[in-house]
Amino acid sequence: MVFLGAREGELCSIREIATAFSISQNHLMKVVQDLSAAGFIESVRGRGGGIRMRSPATSINLGRLIRHTEGLTDLLECSECIVQRACGMPSILSEATAAFVGVFDRYSVADLVHRKDQLRALLGHR
Repeated sequence: MVFLGAREGELCSIREIATAFSISQNHLMKVVQDLSAAGFIESVRGRGGGIRMRSPATSINLGRLIRHTEGLTDLLECSECIVQRACGMPSILSEATAAFVGVFDRYSVADLVHRKDQLRALLGHR
């Protein structure tokens, strides 16, 4: 999303993103499919195609994005603990997780890419 945000509105290839971050193209394709199905990005097929954010960076909420990608429900898991049903820790952990992710709710992808010129240089954009 940082890569796409730095080139907001432009079509980008999976290959160039994978190269910029030194990650597997196959893994990135799975991530792209997931983000596309969730409505965060769109894919344009055919010659000259690529991917881009579906909405402006200012409208893509980081809390929603992180909840989706990380599946955050609790920061720590108590399900294996023998006292879990009688202990107050699970509710405290749920509250802590909500507070943690709540910070991200105050930001958008635009907040990640406000130094576009520097990001573009670091990511090898022309």
